[in-house]
This record gives sequence, C-alpha cells and structure tokens, in this order.
Amino acid sequence: MAVAAVTTKPLDKPLTKKPLPAGRPREWYVSHNRRLKAMRLAIALLDTGVYLPSSANNARIRATAARLGIHPPSDHTCRMVRALIRYGR
Repeated sequence: MAVAAVTTKPLDKPLTKKPLPAGRPREWYVSHNRRLKAMRLAIALLDTGVYLPSSANNARIRATAARLGIHPPSDHTCRMVRALIRYGR
C-alpha cells in the first residue's frame, strides 16, 4: 500500500504582513523571528518527507534553508527545528 505525499495547497492570495508590536525588548523580536524561521523550516522538511528529528541534521536543515532562500540558521535554530518535528505531531 503506497502512501501519497501530502503537501499544503498554495494560497491564492499571500497573507499580508502586520508590523510587529512596538516597545518590546530586543530579545523578544529575536526569539519571535527565530521561532518563525524554525516553523518555516520544519514545515518544509515535513513536506519533503523528513519525519524524524534524527534525520534532520544541521546540514540538511541548512540545505533546506538555502533551497527556500532563507539565511542559514544557527545551531540554536536547528535545535528548535528538530524540537518542532519531535513534539509537533
């Protein structure tokens, strides 16, 4: 029995970006953007069939980022991607 790969349907109209709230500490913006990047990378890896955190090493995560046109993630962001894959089920 073959299982078809499930991918998300592209949006007809891209979402409009809202400005981030002003007045927060810089660390909040850094962690917020890091979480968004980790989510984008985790979704892309899941769409390509990487379902286990052990198969999502730093090199594979960074190659996915390059393919998506995202700045290469740090080691911390790579750990966040693996955590999202592990606990996001």
